[in-house]
Amino acid sequence: MIRKYPRFLAFALILFLSAVARADENLPTLVKRVKPAVVAIATYDANGEALMTGSGFFLKPGQVVTNLHVVRGAARAEIKTLDGKGKVFPVTGAVAVDEEGDLALLNVEMPLERARVSELATELPDEGETIFVIGNPLKLEGSVSDGIVSAVREVPNSYRIIQITAPISHGNSGSPVFNLRGQVLGVVTVKVTNGQNINLAIAAARVGELRAGTVRPLADLSSKPKSDVAESAYRNGLESLWLGNYDSAVGYFENAVNKNPKRADAWVKVGYCKVKQGKNQEAIRAYLEALQLKPADPDIRNKLGDAYYYAGRMREAIDEYTEAARMRPGNAEFFYNLAIAYFESGNLTAAATQARTLQRLDAKLYERYLRETM
Repeated sequence: MIRKYPRFLAFALILFLSAVARADENLPTLVKRVKPAVVAIATYDANGEALMTGSGFFLKPGQVVTNLHVVRGAARAEIKTLDGKGKVFPVTGAVAVDEEGDLALLNVEMPLERARVSELATELPDEGETIFVIGNPLKLEGSVSDGIVSAVREVPNSYRIIQITAPISHGNSGSPVFNLRGQVLGVVTVKVTNGQNINLAIAAARVGELRAGTVRPLADLSSKPKSDVAESAYRNGLESLWLGNYDSAVGYFENAVNKNPKRADAWVKVGYCKVKQGKNQEAIRAYLEALQLKPADPDIRNKLGDAYYYAGRMREAIDEYTEAARMRPGNAEFFYNLAIAYFESGNLTAAATQARTLQRLDAKLYERYLRETM
């Protein structure tokens, strides 16, 4: 007699067996599984002359993520898949652009069934975690390199930069950084400053915020005018900030706010760098300037709370963290900061209350809280 199981049990069994199979994957098997989602990108000017090459990956069928600088200034672009002999498809334009994150979501004209999409990681990697990169360095399509995560840095405006040791060259821009579960941890962005090639990637959470809209021609993605001094200073500051060079970065951001005092994001960056320099009172003044421009921004409230915290002004830190959490009650970081601030102020009951909320929102961050307060 054949026993029949409910459909949901059969589906659960399939998922379980699939997870077990993936857990046993070695690196060559894993590379074969995820490589079809990666593409090579080539761009051309209005005369059909080649401009530059880069890498990318399918986020959804017909939609490819890459660095904005890969396609900026191009009149035309095409992608080439890496499965089998590969096939070339035209890019019809960009459906989403993230200027500060250096990201672009491209629309590709192709049969949707040919696309193999990538899965984005939902958590940041740990320092020392093994990773691998698939891309097209120096036109060497489908090259694989591996390494570890050497650092995870915060950049204000709610995103993270992942520094990796995997070898990176020009043409790798836009390459996905994978963990050993085959999930995309971030998107490679090559930054060269003062002769150093530091291998960096924008964390996957930023990629997940891209929202497809109307298709924009690539020719519309031109660079901002060089005469925009504030913008130029801000961009230079970002490059230094990504590298963790806060002393250099703060000078650029201060230049940006001097040229354009109404630029809230530049004031936030000034405040962040001042905290890193230990100049907390100056950081508080910068964050207050940003808050005047954007009073309803919970991220600025949270950063102002950090400045108060490091200045030893715990009551004010708690007030700002509380307001940030009220504005965005699903943000685990705000409750982590609240719990830590209450703990440091000696209010263990309030700290435990905030920690319970944190535990519900983010188990990993809750474990970090426990380690820091034991």
